[in-house]
Amino acid sequence: MRRDRPLLALVAASFLLAGVPHSGGAQSWRSVTMSRQLAGESEVDVRVRFGAGRLRIEPGEPGTLYRMHLRYDEESFEPVAKYERGRLDLGVEGTKRNLRWRKDNTQEMELFLARELPMKLDLEFGAVRADLDLGGIQMTRLKLHTGASESRVDISEPNPIRMSSASLGVGAADFHVRNLGNLNSERITVDAGVGNIVLDFQGTWQGDATVSVDMGLGALELRFPEGLGVRLFKDTFLTSFDSEGLVKRGDSYYSLDWEEAEHHVTVTVDAAFGSIDVVWVR
Repeated sequence: MRRDRPLLALVAASFLLAGVPHSGGAQSWRSVTMSRQLAGESEVDVRVRFGAGRLRIEPGEPGTLYRMHLRYDEESFEPVAKYERGRLDLGVEGTKRNLRWRKDNTQEMELFLARELPMKLDLEFGAVRADLDLGGIQMTRLKLHTGASESRVDISEPNPIRMSSASLGVGAADFHVRNLGNLNSERITVDAGVGNIVLDFQGTWQGDATVSVDMGLGALELRFPEGLGVRLFKDTFLTSFDSEGLVKRGDSYYSLDWEEAEHHVTVTVDAAFGSIDVVWVR
């Protein structure tokens, strides 16, 4: 385990917060809405980039590949909406150097994505308040990375496609993800720096999964539905552990119904400073 991780995470968080843009001059806000209809695509690689502000993503209307509403400072940023050969790039990008954001900035992005075709999702955002509902979107891959954010992610409906892996990267954040069982992924990796992380494993489980959590400094809450077979292994340093509903066998902790459970999740936690709490949900 990397014992220097908390210090590195704190340093990274400091740079993230120091680098959040702040504008000393006047701002000129503009609102635009962009969209594209489906045109026989078989699969789309979607890449979303959003630096700061408020972000919302959810499933869209039938027949539409995407619909995006942006509110941005046109003096410093411009919208991005590029589609070519199955690759879709969305978000905003800076047009000036040394941008600095005001604390009261109201940049916003609302994005609606198609349910009808498989997607590879690559989502990256910085200092944002994010509210994402990825339920029902056909995901063949998910990469989600946040900076200094307050994020709520919900997979409110089952993913109809079995994913090989999903990656969640969290910086200095308050990060809650619900219904991970609906993600339908064989492997889930969570790489967290500093903050409060809640991983909720409710949902419709269609197969077994392995979960790897690498955390620096903060609180980790693992919420498991009753009836899911859970095996947990931890490699921790100065980290408290509440193992409610688990029994230790060898170097791992098991749920009481591990052998009888229809679906199983194996969770490995590598944490340095903080706490790990296990909560069972009916």
